[in-house]
Amino acid sequence: MSLEDRLKAHIEAHGPLTIAQYMSWCLHDPQAGYYATRPKLGESGDFITAPLVSQMFGELLGLWAAEAWSRMGRPARVILAEAGPGDGTLMSDALRAARLEPAFLAAADLYLIETSPVLMKAQAERLGVGPLAPRWVHALSQLPTDAPLILLANELLDCLPARQFVKTAKGWAERMVGLGLDGALAFGLAAQPVGDALTKALPDAEPGAVLEVSAAQQAFAAELAARIVAQGGAALLIDYGRDGPGPGDTLQALKGHRKVSPLESPGEADLTVHADFPAAADAARAAGAHASAILTQGEFLLRLGMGARTQALIAARPDRAQTLQRQLARLTAPDQMGSLFKVLAIHARAEPPPGFEDGR
Repeated sequence: MSLEDRLKAHIEAHGPLTIAQYMSWCLHDPQAGYYATRPKLGESGDFITAPLVSQMFGELLGLWAAEAWSRMGRPARVILAEAGPGDGTLMSDALRAARLEPAFLAAADLYLIETSPVLMKAQAERLGVGPLAPRWVHALSQLPTDAPLILLANELLDCLPARQFVKTAKGWAERMVGLGLDGALAFGLAAQPVGDALTKALPDAEPGAVLEVSAAQQAFAAELAARIVAQGGAALLIDYGRDGPGPGDTLQALKGHRKVSPLESPGEADLTVHADFPAAADAARAAGAHASAILTQGEFLLRLGMGARTQALIAARPDRAQTLQRQLARLTAPDQMGSLFKVLAIHARAEPPPGFEDGR
């Protein structure tokens, strides 16, 4: 039975699903979920991430991690982890750049947080050899706690499920996935309003406005912050998302680099919502950690020296000048990935991590 047929049978037997529940089925169902069975990254896949745009992205994050370790006092052992490591490209590039600080690599124990068997295989092929071969865990809670933690997470928050609420004439109602009159999957609204908490939070919202709330994103930030408070360290979260609270319907499905209906072919497309960086930062602070200001990806990468790195590569390879300039623009230009993507650091020490020194 296909995932779509199982979803329909479940809805018929138990009632409509929240958007968060539907996302979880489509992404992580063991038999047919997108990440469990068929994630496709890169130009020939369904979507492309920053590490696949340019090696400079991962290299700069590797240098960021090494400098964060140095500012922590250069501990003799550190847990270097990546959550949602894709095909391993980011960490491969990060480790290559971090060779400039061999003491950091000597201190690092590498862990990858991954649930997809398909992606774990790709990561093993790219990273599974050498002196710093990774160990895999399925959850943040499975990482060791006996050393400081430096964690990287690129395009992880957007894959964590969110609920959606729609402003109606009678108040806020939750958006659900149920069955239409023709028996097909369809969006609808829960019969009962959700109360006045959202009305107080967004008193000026117009009818039709959509508010997304991701308990999973907040829980991840809170758990990560609690670990960093307990064991020391810093984390870097990079994703497309919002840097301020407010309404917006950002649920999307990507298949072959095209946006398709989220209800089309469940399990065969990547489903995402925008990362809610303000909520993640609030959750981290509530857990006792420091949370940085939210920077755009473009500003952050340029602060780390991507402009200078591009010019150095062009000097070494003039024949690649146009390609390198295109890569720089794609990652940092406001009309490409530079403004849509945001960056948040969660850290234990009051001193800000690299890239956030001026308090912004």
